[in-house]
Amino acid sequence: MRNVWGKACMFGSLSAAFGSMLWSQQKTEPDQVASVCPPDDTNPDSLYELKLVQVLFRHGARTPLRSIPDVMEAQWVPTLLDPPPHTHINYVVTDLQGGPRPPAPVEDSYRKSLLSGGTFPGQLTTVGMQQLYELGKRLRRRYIEERNFLNATFSPAEVYVRSTNIVRTIESAKCLIAGLFQQKQKEIVPILTTEAESEILYPNYHGCKLLKTLGSHRWAESAALPDIAADLQSIQSALGIAAHQRIDFILIRDDMVARETHGLPCPPALDTWRNKVEQRAVDMICHVFEPSKRENLQLCVGPLLHTLVNNIEEKLQGTLSEPNRKLFLYSVHDTTLMPCLMALGIFDMRWPPYAADITVELHQKKQTNETFVKVSYTGQDQLIPGCSGVYCPLQEFKQAVSAYSLSSQLYQSICDSTAGLTEP
Repeated sequence: MRNVWGKACMFGSLSAAFGSMLWSQQKTEPDQVASVCPPDDTNPDSLYELKLVQVLFRHGARTPLRSIPDVMEAQWVPTLLDPPPHTHINYVVTDLQGGPRPPAPVEDSYRKSLLSGGTFPGQLTTVGMQQLYELGKRLRRRYIEERNFLNATFSPAEVYVRSTNIVRTIESAKCLIAGLFQQKQKEIVPILTTEAESEILYPNYHGCKLLKTLGSHRWAESAALPDIAADLQSIQSALGIAAHQRIDFILIRDDMVARETHGLPCPPALDTWRNKVEQRAVDMICHVFEPSKRENLQLCVGPLLHTLVNNIEEKLQGTLSEPNRKLFLYSVHDTTLMPCLMALGIFDMRWPPYAADITVELHQKKQTNETFVKVSYTGQDQLIPGCSGVYCPLQEFKQAVSAYSLSSQLYQSICDSTAGLTEP
């Protein structure tokens, strides 16, 4: 098992998504997305009452998971990880039942190696902490200052905070809460997580046998696709990377974007390759996630989509464990957001920047009590395919995600079965 967990730093930014098999931006402004639509009404706040908000957000900028081999190394010195004082809050990390934090094999694997400069791979930096603090401030403007939806002081009865069991996502959640509530809290902030085997906040290649079978094939195949393989050979030659080195475009992009975001030098030969690296990394991830195949996306994000819909239904039925809960926060990864965007039909073929967020709002029309769901990505409202408007009637939204949503029982049943699978 130690060898399984030890693959963490080998596969670019697929670390969290690929469980045991792949345990594994300079962009500070949100990307413009393909499906940007104006609000249905000039003043929707006067027509709709906000009932519930759920936010999936990527962690902030971090150290790379692995440096590009055979090129000038960046110096990832410890001072790049200093936390800004305004991001401090009192928090505790627990399991889903409030007990001790589970073991963290992904994080443990990072700490088996050091980057040049003396820091561990995959660690949230000062820049990343500030990015999540700013995201928290954006949420504060919308939900506290403009809409008076949340109280100005953190309350665990009102706000649920969930993270993958990896330090960068835990710290990102902490920084977002600091920005959202401006460090105002009467109680310790609980950040809930779970053991690696049962995590649903990324595609779990360790916990789902069938996904591991499908994913290992697709991953190996992605780097060998003719156009990608030819470009990879060319960039290896341009950068002077030895032919025996195991690299791919996702690894190159991961190191490149991390350097750019922190103002650290990149190999000069990489300048002319930047756009191609971005394109090929997305091409690879699309091949791996295979959005045209329903089953693959189901296994990647089906339980998470089910959870989002279930939270909505429980809120409307008054059966949430905390009846006053208004906000669910999920601190996740790029490899969480991409299959979610694919399943929702709104992936724009761009890698999600650090601190990117998918926000799902539940609204109720004041005059009719009809319920609607509004989805935004990096602050831009989205028109979900199958929805009649940006404010999507709840039944239309549920129908739109039903092809990919999986209950935990059905998910586990499919994961444990390879019957009829003749070719991955």
